[in-house]
Amino acid sequence: MNVLQTLITRRRFLQATSAAGAATAVGFGALRGLSPIQESRADPGPIDGETTITKNICHQCPARCGINVYTRNGKVHAIYGDPGNPIANGKLCPKGHLGTYLLYDPDRFEGPMKRTNPNKGRNEDPEFVPITWEEAFDTVAERLNRLRENGESYRFAHFYGRGWGSTDAGMYSDFGKLYGTPNSAIGHASICAEGSKRAKRATDGNDSYNAYDYRNCNYILNFGASFLEAFRPYNYLMQVWGHMRTKSPQTRITSIDVRMNPTMAASDRYHMIKPGTDGAMALAIAHVILTEGLWDTEFVGDFDDGENRFRAGETIDADRFQERWTHGLADWWNEELKDRTPEWAEEITTIPAFHMKRIAREFATTRPAIALMERGPTAHFNGTYNGMAIHALNALVGSLFAEGGLFYQMGPPYGDLPVSADDYMDDYAREMEGKHPRIDMAGTDKWPMTSHMMQETAQHHLDGDPYKLDTAMFFVTNPIWSAPDPQLWEEALKDVFIIDTSPYPGETAMYADIIMPEHTYLERLQDSPTYPFEGWPMTALRVPAVDPVYDTRHFGDMLIEIGKRIDGPMSEYYAELGDVENILRHRAAGFADNPGDNGVNDFESWKEKGVWYKKPYHWRYWRGSFWEWDGDDYNIEMSESEVKDKLMPTESGKFEFKSSFLEAHAAYIQREMDIPEERAGLIQWVEPRHTGEGDLHFVTPKLPLKAEGRSANLPQAQAYMQPIVGGRGTVFLELHPRTAGERGISDGDPVRISAQVRGEQHSITAVARLMPSHRPDTLVLPHEYGHWAQGRWATANGRHAKPGNSGELTENRSDPISGLASYYTTKVTLERA
Repeated sequence: MNVLQTLITRRRFLQATSAAGAATAVGFGALRGLSPIQESRADPGPIDGETTITKNICHQCPARCGINVYTRNGKVHAIYGDPGNPIANGKLCPKGHLGTYLLYDPDRFEGPMKRTNPNKGRNEDPEFVPITWEEAFDTVAERLNRLRENGESYRFAHFYGRGWGSTDAGMYSDFGKLYGTPNSAIGHASICAEGSKRAKRATDGNDSYNAYDYRNCNYILNFGASFLEAFRPYNYLMQVWGHMRTKSPQTRITSIDVRMNPTMAASDRYHMIKPGTDGAMALAIAHVILTEGLWDTEFVGDFDDGENRFRAGETIDADRFQERWTHGLADWWNEELKDRTPEWAEEITTIPAFHMKRIAREFATTRPAIALMERGPTAHFNGTYNGMAIHALNALVGSLFAEGGLFYQMGPPYGDLPVSADDYMDDYAREMEGKHPRIDMAGTDKWPMTSHMMQETAQHHLDGDPYKLDTAMFFVTNPIWSAPDPQLWEEALKDVFIIDTSPYPGETAMYADIIMPEHTYLERLQDSPTYPFEGWPMTALRVPAVDPVYDTRHFGDMLIEIGKRIDGPMSEYYAELGDVENILRHRAAGFADNPGDNGVNDFESWKEKGVWYKKPYHWRYWRGSFWEWDGDDYNIEMSESEVKDKLMPTESGKFEFKSSFLEAHAAYIQREMDIPEERAGLIQWVEPRHTGEGDLHFVTPKLPLKAEGRSANLPQAQAYMQPIVGGRGTVFLELHPRTAGERGISDGDPVRISAQVRGEQHSITAVARLMPSHRPDTLVLPHEYGHWAQGRWATANGRHAKPGNSGELTENRSDPISGLASYYTTKVTLERA
């Protein structure tokens, strides 16, 4: 019997509440197999009682779609897209209805618990016993007060994943400032998609993901963004895809990726690129755009006499090219781009040169056009440089801040909090400011350009460099499973006091000393400013659809209750802050002077409508100038200083082909990447550095049904996956028939995948599925399974009945600039098991 089964069946585990049996009946009792598909309609629910519709926000991915939650007699019986939410537009993706399964998951933690077994490990039963919330809060506060008394508050850390608004991730900064730790909080961005953000920071000055005007775009060149599979906001992207493909003129789409996927299958053209070489292709496309005179002269600039002097292999006189909204183009051409021909790139990418030339001409002449990218090109050692090369294409064709192009998200006009943390800092808190580095060393000389380096924490703790952690609190993140080389976390967390706030069992939770389960999203009051969407500001509100099923708490209220128990003025601050609802009422006060397009002007109307938003986006590039919205149209022409202040906050105030941000760290880049200091700022080709020491590339994409990281424990999600990428309770390893034949592997055979990690051979097993549409040198294993403690379905029949955790084959290596973990850079060996 595995650890989770032992945990679930123990009487003391079930004693946390008497509702476990009822939850099982509501959530899963009738699921025995697949039923014939029928027209989807909202269940009217029991005949007695009235149906209530509550506004909420889906939590299955970062899209933040508004949902209408149907309840009757205190039970959720349907979830639909909110017609009044601009992302959802009354629609949901296939993941949307899974919130009911998560709410009534029979494996949920039913209340706070404490560990009674001091030993930690995969095969150790935590021997959790129920405790009260008062005991949980007091236990945590007593430990934090003791650290503070000893001058060691820096040894406490918050770790978080999908934190979104004022009442969860937005509360970390003040907590860390008042308590005295630099580790509040360490986010998961470095094991998510930080590479694309840093590529933007290095070129146009915005450390953010882009918003996009897909509806008015005529051409998308997509590098590794799974638009119809796992890009964001997924639900909206499926809607806008239909618009783009039916409007006149139809949006043309070319996809560049390392495997066949739904986006590639639906594109006008696709090309399979060698993993990690996207930057070389982007440079070749840029080379063609310049040599053939296809760039946007009004945005980029031109030669003083209008004659094109960009010729392959030849330098230009920098004084003769007069730039407009860009910086460093002449240096970029002379020192890098003049030699980056399609023929050169063909040798690196394996994509024929004539295809790259055709793509370059289409992209530059079918405007407005967008060069799109995400984690695929950036999850390598050379990730930021790859991303910069791709983003440079947007500048060359004048798509930045243009109609049909891309821009950055505006924030909502929130009101101030009722109190300021600065007024409650004591002498100790002031003394601790800047005194110690973060445990992950982000922003230090080791990782100077990064914001978060969560994946470094385990090794730093084990080495005691810069120090050992004492206590750690986890919110919506499970690094023992999701981080690269998770075995390091299993070792590191053995001697750390762990507070886990997940509503569900998980690998990190099995190491916890205190379980403080939060509400699921259908039970939570929470704000959510939009993920970068269409640029104009929007923020949605989660309103609890039902009373908590179990004895759980809102994460924000947990922080407030702990804060109230910390000695000194910090406790007074949290007493004044009150609770989550008080925070949100003060935030909503900002709408009074700035009502939304749907009439939302206070907290009550926000609850009623579920979303505040206000169109349009405030800035627009048009024919060589930037214009600001005056209430009627884009009538206010912006000065260069205003553009720098509001839109492109680089040192030059322009798009930089030679990055001042990277030049400021040139010595570091030379040390870590062997790039001469004088070339560090250039957008350039850098060879990827692969780990694993195998002969086959190994990629681990996310699937459309990857729901809140819990698909492996959702039988409904598993059922959806079965006809496409897996059998019952598994996903297949996808490989080319030629690759399989060379190794004596047939369709359906068990296989072993191996790689070197920290000098040792690590292996996982899977089931082979032959895919003629994939690259022969690339293996594809969807990132779903390998759990050993997530729930009864995820761990059914033992972990070896499913594919192992791909993270166990992933060396902990990162892009030195962005800090993004190199998830897609592993090379493995393959054999029949």
